[in-house]
Amino acid sequence: MEFGILGGGRWGTALGLHLSRLGHRILIYDINEEAVRSINEGRHPYMPDINLPEGMRATTDLAEMENFENLLCALPVQRVREVFSRLKVRDRVINASKGIEIGTFKRVSEIVAELHPGARVFALSGPSFAEEVSKGLPTAVVLAYRGDEEEAKELQRVLINENFRVYLSRDLVGVELGGALKNVIAIACGISDGLGFGHNARAALITRGLAEMTRIGVRLGARKETFFGLSGAGDLILTATSDLSRNRTFGLLLGEGHSPEEALEKIGQVVEGVKTVEALRELTTREGIYAPITEAVYRVVIRREDLKKVLKEMLLRIPGEEFLL
Repeated sequence: MEFGILGGGRWGTALGLHLSRLGHRILIYDINEEAVRSINEGRHPYMPDINLPEGMRATTDLAEMENFENLLCALPVQRVREVFSRLKVRDRVINASKGIEIGTFKRVSEIVAELHPGARVFALSGPSFAEEVSKGLPTAVVLAYRGDEEEAKELQRVLINENFRVYLSRDLVGVELGGALKNVIAIACGISDGLGFGHNARAALITRGLAEMTRIGVRLGARKETFFGLSGAGDLILTATSDLSRNRTFGLLLGEGHSPEEALEKIGQVVEGVKTVEALRELTTREGIYAPITEAVYRVVIRREDLKKVLKEMLLRIPGEEFLL
């Protein structure tokens, strides 16, 4: 099978490498000429210890993507609309991007469906760092679909091997939201770690963060149980605890006293939670959804309010019922 991958960052390249190992033909599109040149030379600027196969190519010509029946989206979410508006989609789109579009509050599958009503859209999400997928380390993800179960099972068979386990879900809304919302909670956990608050505080943030994710997701049409699966709790635990997480690292740097601009400059790559929290806070405010962690991260990251002041106000809140959604 052939796959056109939109986005030549770590995640898009890692998925391309995985699919290439399974014998599929891969072409990666990216606007970054240096990244494209590096991939065509068998390496990647952000993963120098990974050797890419000769059959894995990259291009800066978006028109070349129109030859593929299967498109896999690994773009920064805020670029999805611009790229897909210039692209003809022949058949299937698998979304592997995690975030919410600023202004419209739409998930990637909704953006693609708006621009290409005939496309069949799936979502691939779960606890899956690009570096570990690139190395072939054991990983479990979920493939969400809406519609033909047999087509989803066909894609599952195409994507799966002994080190890349793919489960199925009918909850496209929940799987996409889980991947987006966990980045905001991971920033909060990073801030807590950067302030030296310890393991108890991190565990509390992860637990209450999962409750917040579930509350938001259910209000927006997702299934509650999805947030206790791979794309919810699984991805949250990974992103909120690992040094490989850009979102946690961003929060960690904030907690250590760096400004958001300094933290982003140090990381040098897209931190999806920064844009997601901006869109998410507008959405939760509009819908009247109780989301205190989202609100706190928004105030620190977007409004640039004093970290200690925001934190003190958050800690002084009177806790309510634990399981009240």
